[in-house]
Amino acid sequence: MVFMRARIAGLKNPAMRDDALVRFTAHEIPREDLHALMARSDGPALRRGVWHLGMLVLIGAALWRLRSTAWALPLVVVQGYMLAFIFCALHETAHRTAFQTRWLNPVLGTLAGLLGFWPYRNYRVYHWEHHRFTQDLERDPELYFPKPASLPMYLFVLTGIPNAVRRIGDILRLASGQAERPWMAPSERRPLIIEARAYLTVYLAVAAVSVAVGSPAALVVWIVPWMVGQAFLRPYLLAEHTACAFTRDCLENTRTTLTWPLVRLFAWNMPYHAEHHAYPAIPFHALPRLHARVRGEIENLEPGYVRASVKVARYLFGPLNGGRAR
Repeated sequence: MVFMRARIAGLKNPAMRDDALVRFTAHEIPREDLHALMARSDGPALRRGVWHLGMLVLIGAALWRLRSTAWALPLVVVQGYMLAFIFCALHETAHRTAFQTRWLNPVLGTLAGLLGFWPYRNYRVYHWEHHRFTQDLERDPELYFPKPASLPMYLFVLTGIPNAVRRIGDILRLASGQAERPWMAPSERRPLIIEARAYLTVYLAVAAVSVAVGSPAALVVWIVPWMVGQAFLRPYLLAEHTACAFTRDCLENTRTTLTWPLVRLFAWNMPYHAEHHAYPAIPFHALPRLHARVRGEIENLEPGYVRASVKVARYLFGPLNGGRAR
């Protein structure tokens, strides 16, 4: 049997609990089953990537063609949802588990990062620290930035404005040579600066071409929908860890949310988030099978994003929140 022996040793030796590389989970999976779950393949990610990007092109073309009609608003919402959740392709490729062929991960990841204004390597560095220090109040980078502490602040987050300011601000900061975030190792700083400058060059080129030809296409099919889509992505992301325990056990400090197949499709199965944190080397397409194995061990299992969002809201700005907006 393959045990997460770090948990057993950690219980016997409390000093191990401060080891950033220790992953904690109470579940045990036979070695051969774990190896089968970890098997990588190009097919699932190619199909998912072609579907996701293809739908963006299809809906984007329809939106552009019908931009002056009553269909524009619903198409903006649909396009926005799909654009916002391209973040999940960035996430999976950042783990380098999406494709068996390794170079395909940064290819799709870079494209997803461009569409979502988060450079691929930058996200990889940030996300690695998040996995090392999940729910660690001092070291998890996701907790460096305060969460909304009131309903008006929460609604403001749903506008996408705070996220856009942060994403563009990070790119500009890095492009100007400032790479001193706590999760950025000295060896990573120069590559991150170069990457940010490359992304900024692409964005400036798109802006220059748009102005030169007098076309609002980038705004209509990309920027505005991406902003609108944050109203879907922000609650989804808040549900991953908010109101979960501040422990090292991945099946306690992370939430899995049961949802519709279409949501899992565009989210690359990341609603199975506790499973992903417990076994981050298992690719997205195997998470449903992993869920069947560990479901009974998951501390935070919600039957939908409405229920999850209500729990998050009560935690963040309910009458007894006690200022817990981290």
